[in-house]
Amino acid sequence: MEVGRTQMLISDLLELEEQSIIELDSMVGQPLDIRANDLLVARGKLLLLMKNLQYALPI
Repeated sequence: MEVGRTQMLISDLLELEEQSIIELDSMVGQPLDIRANDLLVARGKLLLLMKNLQYALPI
């Protein structure tokens, strides 16, 4: 699985919970591709939620 330019195993992805952190090399506002086995499965944009200073990736 690849999200932005961070790669992780699907088993690790499935273990993510609310408040989990994934380090990305992308900046806020940049588009991100989500790929599985090099196949594009979703596209989103990294957003900063000012209320809680959290990031979101709506897809």
